[in-house]
Amino acid sequence: MKKHFISILIAGILWGTTGVFRRFLDQIGLSTMGVVFIRSLVAFICFSITILITDRNALKIKLKDLWCFIGTGLISFLLFTICYFKAMQLMSLSTAAILLYSAPCFVILISVPCFQEKINAPKILALVMAFAGCCLVSGIGSGNGRLSGLGILCGLGSGICYALYSIFSRFALNRGYSSLTINFYTSLLATIGALVLGGYSAFPECFATARAGLISVGTGIVTCFLPYMFYTYGLSGMENGKASIIASIEPVVATLMGILVFGENLTLMSAAGVILVLGAIVVTNVRFSKQQDSSDSEKC
Repeated sequence: MKKHFISILIAGILWGTTGVFRRFLDQIGLSTMGVVFIRSLVAFICFSITILITDRNALKIKLKDLWCFIGTGLISFLLFTICYFKAMQLMSLSTAAILLYSAPCFVILISVPCFQEKINAPKILALVMAFAGCCLVSGIGSGNGRLSGLGILCGLGSGICYALYSIFSRFALNRGYSSLTINFYTSLLATIGALVLGGYSAFPECFATARAGLISVGTGIVTCFLPYMFYTYGLSGMENGKASIIASIEPVVATLMGILVFGENLTLMSAAGVILVLGAIVVTNVRFSKQQDSSDSEKC
Protein backbone atom coordinates (compact mmCIF):
# COMPACT_ATOMS: atom_id res chain seq x y z
CA MET A 1 0.00 0.00 0.00
CA LYS A 2 2.87 2.39 0.78
CA LYS A 3 4.18 2.20 -2.77
CA HIS A 4 0.76 3.23 -4.09
CA PHE A 5 0.64 6.09 -1.59
CA ILE A 6 4.09 7.29 -2.68
CA SER A 7 3.11 7.01 -6.35
CA ILE A 8 0.08 9.27 -5.82
CA LEU A 9 2.18 11.73 -3.83
CA ILE A 10 4.81 11.93 -6.59
CA ALA A 11 2.05 12.49 -9.17
CA GLY A 12 0.64 15.39 -7.15
CA ILE A 13 4.07 16.98 -6.78
CA LEU A 14 4.76 16.74 -10.51
CA TRP A 15 1.33 18.16 -11.38
CA GLY A 16 2.14 21.05 -9.07
CA THR A 17 4.81 22.23 -11.55
CA THR A 18 2.26 22.59 -14.37
CA GLY A 19 1.79 26.30 -13.79
CA VAL A 20 5.50 27.01 -14.21
CA PHE A 21 5.63 25.28 -17.58
CA ARG A 22 2.35 26.94 -18.60
CA ARG A 23 3.68 30.41 -17.90
CA PHE A 24 6.85 29.73 -19.91
CA LEU A 25 4.79 28.39 -22.80
CA ASP A 26 2.68 31.57 -22.62
CA GLN A 27 5.88 33.53 -23.17
CA ILE A 28 6.56 31.51 -26.30
CA GLY A 29 3.12 32.51 -27.55
CA LEU A 30 1.29 29.19 -27.49
CA SER A 31 -2.49 29.12 -27.22
CA THR A 32 -4.26 27.01 -24.62
CA MET A 33 -5.16 24.41 -27.24
CA GLY A 34 -1.59 24.43 -28.53
CA VAL A 35 -0.29 23.62 -25.06
CA VAL A 36 -2.88 20.85 -24.65
CA PHE A 37 -1.84 19.35 -27.98
CA ILE A 38 1.92 19.36 -27.40
CA ARG A 39 1.49 18.12 -23.82
CA SER A 40 -0.67 15.15 -24.79
CA LEU A 41 1.41 14.40 -27.90
CA VAL A 42 4.67 14.17 -25.95
CA ALA A 43 2.97 11.98 -23.33
CA PHE A 44 1.52 9.74 -26.06
CA ILE A 45 4.95 9.26 -27.63
CA CYS A 46 6.43 8.38 -24.23
CA PHE A 47 3.64 5.92 -23.40
CA SER A 48 3.93 4.37 -26.88
CA ILE A 49 7.64 3.73 -26.43
CA THR A 50 7.04 2.33 -22.94
CA ILE A 51 4.27 -0.03 -24.00
CA LEU A 52 6.19 -1.28 -27.06
CA ILE A 53 9.23 -2.06 -24.93
CA THR A 54 7.53 -3.55 -21.89
CA ASP A 55 4.24 -5.18 -22.89
CA ARG A 56 2.73 -5.01 -26.37
CA ASN A 57 -0.24 -7.11 -25.21
CA ALA A 58 -1.32 -4.08 -23.20
CA LEU A 59 -2.47 -2.55 -26.51
CA LYS A 60 -5.40 -4.96 -26.64
CA ILE A 61 -8.78 -3.65 -25.51
CA LYS A 62 -12.37 -4.73 -26.04
CA LEU A 63 -14.57 -2.50 -28.18
CA LYS A 64 -17.31 -2.60 -25.54
CA ASP A 65 -14.89 -1.02 -23.07
CA LEU A 66 -13.90 1.85 -25.36
CA TRP A 67 -16.16 4.23 -23.42
CA CYS A 68 -13.81 3.98 -20.43
CA PHE A 69 -10.94 5.39 -22.47
CA ILE A 70 -13.11 8.01 -24.14
CA GLY A 71 -13.94 9.08 -20.61
CA THR A 72 -10.32 9.29 -19.45
CA GLY A 73 -8.96 10.73 -22.69
CA LEU A 74 -11.61 13.16 -23.97
CA ILE A 75 -14.05 13.89 -21.15
CA SER A 76 -11.39 14.01 -18.45
CA PHE A 77 -7.86 14.63 -19.76
CA LEU A 78 -8.69 16.91 -22.68
CA LEU A 79 -11.44 18.98 -21.06
CA PHE A 80 -9.62 19.07 -17.72
CA THR A 81 -6.45 20.44 -19.30
CA ILE A 82 -8.32 23.04 -21.36
CA CYS A 83 -10.27 24.27 -18.31
CA TYR A 84 -7.26 24.26 -15.98
CA PHE A 85 -4.94 26.09 -18.36
CA LYS A 86 -7.63 28.66 -19.11
CA ALA A 87 -8.17 29.19 -15.37
CA MET A 88 -4.44 29.76 -14.91
CA GLN A 89 -4.55 32.40 -17.63
CA LEU A 90 -7.41 34.25 -15.95
CA MET A 91 -6.33 33.88 -12.30
CA SER A 92 -3.26 33.21 -10.17
CA LEU A 93 -1.68 29.75 -10.12
CA SER A 94 -2.82 29.13 -6.55
CA THR A 95 -6.43 30.22 -7.18
CA ALA A 96 -6.68 27.96 -10.22
CA ALA A 97 -5.23 25.11 -8.16
CA ILE A 98 -7.76 25.48 -5.32
CA LEU A 99 -10.70 25.36 -7.72
CA LEU A 100 -9.14 22.30 -9.33
CA TYR A 101 -9.02 20.68 -5.93
CA SER A 102 -12.73 20.66 -5.48
CA ALA A 103 -12.07 17.35 -7.29
CA PRO A 104 -11.72 15.12 -4.17
CA CYS A 105 -15.24 16.11 -3.12
CA PHE A 106 -16.63 15.03 -6.49
CA VAL A 107 -14.54 11.84 -6.50
CA ILE A 108 -15.77 10.74 -3.07
CA LEU A 109 -19.42 11.53 -3.82
CA ILE A 110 -19.38 9.71 -7.19
CA SER A 111 -17.41 6.73 -5.84
CA VAL A 112 -20.01 5.94 -3.19
CA PRO A 113 -22.80 4.84 -5.60
CA CYS A 114 -20.46 3.65 -8.38
CA PHE A 115 -17.94 1.60 -6.39
CA GLN A 116 -19.51 1.33 -2.93
CA GLU A 117 -16.62 3.21 -1.33
CA LYS A 118 -17.40 4.19 2.25
CA ILE A 119 -17.43 7.70 3.65
CA ASN A 120 -15.89 7.30 7.12
CA ALA A 121 -14.69 9.74 9.78
CA PRO A 122 -10.96 9.65 8.86
CA LYS A 123 -11.76 10.27 5.20
CA ILE A 124 -14.07 13.18 6.01
CA LEU A 125 -11.47 14.67 8.37
CA ALA A 126 -8.73 14.38 5.76
CA LEU A 127 -11.01 15.83 3.07
CA VAL A 128 -11.99 18.83 5.21
CA MET A 129 -8.37 19.45 6.21
CA ALA A 130 -7.16 19.20 2.60
CA PHE A 131 -9.85 21.49 1.20
CA ALA A 132 -9.49 24.04 4.00
CA GLY A 133 -5.75 23.96 3.50
CA CYS A 134 -6.13 24.53 -0.24
CA CYS A 135 -8.41 27.49 0.44
CA LEU A 136 -5.85 29.05 2.77
CA VAL A 137 -2.99 28.34 0.37
CA SER A 138 -4.89 29.99 -2.48
CA GLY A 139 -5.34 33.23 -0.56
CA ILE A 140 -9.06 33.36 -1.40
CA GLY A 141 -10.74 35.87 0.87
CA SER A 142 -7.50 37.74 1.58
CA GLY A 143 -7.39 39.69 -1.67
CA ASN A 144 -4.23 37.93 -2.87
CA GLY A 145 -5.80 35.92 -5.65
CA ARG A 146 -7.17 37.29 -8.92
CA LEU A 147 -10.76 36.18 -9.46
CA SER A 148 -13.05 36.30 -12.48
CA GLY A 149 -16.39 34.74 -13.32
CA LEU A 150 -15.08 32.83 -16.32
CA GLY A 151 -11.97 31.84 -14.39
CA ILE A 152 -14.08 30.37 -11.57
CA LEU A 153 -16.21 28.40 -14.05
CA CYS A 154 -13.10 27.06 -15.77
CA GLY A 155 -11.56 26.19 -12.41
CA LEU A 156 -14.62 24.26 -11.24
CA GLY A 157 -14.82 22.59 -14.66
CA SER A 158 -11.24 21.43 -14.25
CA GLY A 159 -12.13 20.01 -10.83
CA ILE A 160 -15.08 18.02 -12.17
CA CYS A 161 -13.15 16.71 -15.19
CA TYR A 162 -10.15 15.83 -13.03
CA ALA A 163 -12.44 13.89 -10.70
CA LEU A 164 -13.85 11.95 -13.64
CA TYR A 165 -10.36 10.67 -14.53
CA SER A 166 -10.32 8.67 -11.29
CA ILE A 167 -13.84 7.41 -11.95
CA PHE A 168 -13.31 6.28 -15.55
CA SER A 169 -9.88 4.84 -14.67
CA ARG A 170 -11.44 2.80 -11.88
CA PHE A 171 -13.99 1.35 -14.30
CA ALA A 172 -11.12 0.38 -16.64
CA LEU A 173 -9.02 -1.09 -13.80
CA ASN A 174 -12.02 -3.13 -12.62
CA ARG A 175 -12.30 -4.55 -16.14
CA GLY A 176 -8.74 -5.86 -15.92
CA TYR A 177 -6.83 -3.20 -17.84
CA SER A 178 -3.38 -2.17 -16.63
CA SER A 179 -2.41 1.39 -15.79
CA LEU A 180 -0.17 1.37 -18.87
CA THR A 181 -3.10 0.50 -21.15
CA ILE A 182 -5.23 3.23 -19.61
CA ASN A 183 -2.50 5.85 -19.99
CA PHE A 184 -1.71 4.87 -23.58
CA TYR A 185 -5.29 5.21 -24.83
CA THR A 186 -5.95 8.25 -22.65
CA SER A 187 -3.05 10.17 -24.21
CA LEU A 188 -3.90 8.87 -27.71
CA LEU A 189 -7.50 10.06 -27.59
CA ALA A 190 -6.54 13.34 -25.93
CA THR A 191 -3.99 14.00 -28.69
CA ILE A 192 -6.56 13.25 -31.40
CA GLY A 193 -9.09 15.51 -29.66
CA ALA A 194 -6.61 18.39 -29.38
CA LEU A 195 -5.61 17.85 -33.02
CA VAL A 196 -9.22 18.10 -34.17
CA LEU A 197 -9.71 21.27 -32.11
CA GLY A 198 -6.79 22.96 -33.86
CA GLY A 199 -3.90 22.41 -31.50
CA TYR A 200 -1.62 21.48 -34.38
CA SER A 201 -1.48 25.15 -35.47
CA ALA A 202 0.87 25.90 -32.58
CA PHE A 203 3.27 23.07 -33.42
CA PRO A 204 5.83 25.26 -35.28
CA GLU A 205 6.15 27.61 -32.29
CA CYS A 206 6.87 24.68 -29.99
CA PHE A 207 10.15 23.98 -31.75
CA ALA A 208 10.99 27.40 -33.17
CA THR A 209 13.99 27.57 -30.84
CA ALA A 210 15.94 25.09 -28.71
CA ARG A 211 14.50 26.68 -25.54
CA ALA A 212 10.94 26.40 -26.83
CA GLY A 213 11.48 22.77 -27.79
CA LEU A 214 12.98 21.92 -24.40
CA ILE A 215 10.08 23.52 -22.53
CA SER A 216 7.52 21.85 -24.81
CA VAL A 217 9.00 18.38 -24.36
CA GLY A 218 9.55 19.05 -20.66
CA THR A 219 5.91 19.94 -20.01
CA GLY A 220 4.77 16.73 -21.70
CA ILE A 221 7.12 14.54 -19.67
CA VAL A 222 7.08 16.27 -16.28
CA THR A 223 3.42 17.35 -16.08
CA CYS A 224 1.75 14.60 -18.10
CA PHE A 225 3.64 11.38 -18.85
CA LEU A 226 5.23 10.84 -15.43
CA PRO A 227 2.38 12.03 -13.14
CA TYR A 228 -0.33 10.13 -15.03
CA MET A 229 1.83 7.01 -14.94
CA PHE A 230 2.35 7.35 -11.18
CA TYR A 231 -1.25 8.34 -10.41
CA THR A 232 -2.93 5.56 -12.39
CA TYR A 233 -0.57 3.00 -10.87
CA GLY A 234 -1.27 4.34 -7.37
CA LEU A 235 -4.99 4.29 -8.07
CA SER A 236 -4.77 0.54 -8.71
CA GLY A 237 -3.94 -0.01 -5.03
CA MET A 238 -6.28 2.33 -3.16
CA GLU A 239 -9.72 3.93 -3.14
CA ASN A 240 -10.47 6.84 -5.46
CA GLY A 241 -11.31 9.25 -2.66
CA LYS A 242 -8.12 8.59 -0.71
CA ALA A 243 -6.00 8.96 -3.83
CA SER A 244 -7.58 12.35 -4.59
CA ILE A 245 -6.93 13.59 -1.07
CA ILE A 246 -3.26 12.60 -1.24
CA ALA A 247 -2.91 14.32 -4.62
CA SER A 248 -4.02 17.53 -2.91
CA ILE A 249 -0.32 18.19 -2.45
CA GLU A 250 -0.50 19.74 -5.94
CA PRO A 251 -1.78 23.22 -4.93
CA VAL A 252 0.87 23.35 -2.21
CA VAL A 253 3.56 22.69 -4.79
CA ALA A 254 1.90 25.10 -7.23
CA THR A 255 1.96 27.82 -4.60
CA LEU A 256 5.61 27.14 -3.74
CA MET A 257 6.49 27.24 -7.43
CA GLY A 258 4.65 30.54 -7.78
CA ILE A 259 6.66 31.96 -4.88
CA LEU A 260 10.06 30.64 -5.97
CA VAL A 261 9.77 31.21 -9.72
CA PHE A 262 7.36 34.11 -10.15
CA GLY A 263 7.74 35.97 -6.86
CA GLU A 264 4.15 35.46 -5.66
CA ASN A 265 3.62 36.23 -1.97
CA LEU A 266 3.63 33.65 0.84
CA THR A 267 1.42 34.82 3.70
CA LEU A 268 0.90 33.39 7.16
CA MET A 269 -2.48 32.15 5.91
CA SER A 270 -0.84 30.31 3.02
CA ALA A 271 1.69 28.72 5.37
CA ALA A 272 -1.16 27.50 7.60
CA GLY A 273 -2.83 26.05 4.50
CA VAL A 274 0.31 24.13 3.61
CA ILE A 275 0.38 22.62 7.10
CA LEU A 276 -3.29 21.61 6.84
CA VAL A 277 -2.82 19.90 3.48
CA LEU A 278 0.24 18.02 4.73
CA GLY A 279 -1.71 17.09 7.85
CA ALA A 280 -4.54 15.68 5.72
CA ILE A 281 -2.05 13.53 3.83
CA VAL A 282 -0.61 12.27 7.13
CA VAL A 283 -4.11 11.40 8.41
CA THR A 284 -4.82 9.47 5.22
CA ASN A 285 -1.47 7.65 5.38
CA VAL A 286 -1.96 6.67 9.03
CA ARG A 287 -5.33 5.21 8.07
CA PHE A 288 -3.64 3.22 5.31
CA SER A 289 -1.03 1.90 7.70
CA LYS A 290 -3.66 0.72 10.19
CA GLN A 291 -5.64 -1.00 7.47
CA GLN A 292 -2.51 -2.67 6.11
CA ASP A 293 -1.47 -3.91 9.56
CA SER A 294 -4.99 -5.26 10.13
CA SER A 295 -4.94 -6.99 6.75
CA ASP A 296 -1.54 -8.56 7.48
CA SER A 297 -2.77 -9.82 10.85
CA GLU A 298 -5.79 -11.48 9.27
CA LYS A 299 -3.55 -13.25 6.76
CA CYS A 300 -1.46 -14.64 9.60
